[in-house]
Amino acid sequence: MKKVFLITALSVTALLCVVAQVKKPQPKVAVNNPAASIERGKAVYQKECLSCHQADGGGVPHLNPPLYESTNVVGDKKKIIAVVLRGMTDRVPIDGEYYSNNMAPHPELTNVQIADVLTFIRASWGNKASIVTPAEVQAVRGVKKK
Repeated sequence: MKKVFLITALSVTALLCVVAQVKKPQPKVAVNNPAASIERGKAVYQKECLSCHQADGGGVPHLNPPLYESTNVVGDKKKIIAVVLRGMTDRVPIDGEYYSNNMAPHPELTNVQIADVLTFIRASWGNKASIVTPAEVQAVRGVKKK
């Protein structure tokens, strides 16, 4: 009797472990709400970007570029989306300064997460640029770099 009980208990435990690992559907995200996008983007920024670009978006001189008053941030959305998706290893001037730290690519972020974090950045620290949409991120994600 003890063996039957033990086998049943182990089977139920194994089944519960399998059920717990099944991916649950994610709730729908309202992507047309800029305030919600900025709030979600702030959370992504704090997790993914803050360590290099700092809490105030000021970056680190000669290492990581600032995100405020930067033409790369408020300019062409496709370029900044591509940098987040593919990273940057080129030593190029950004607003007349060179920065030596490479930026890691973040292809693991969803289109919504990238749109949100870029919308947050483009609306923070005095930046006044348009929102980035998940569709714009998808358009850049779908284009293969030559």
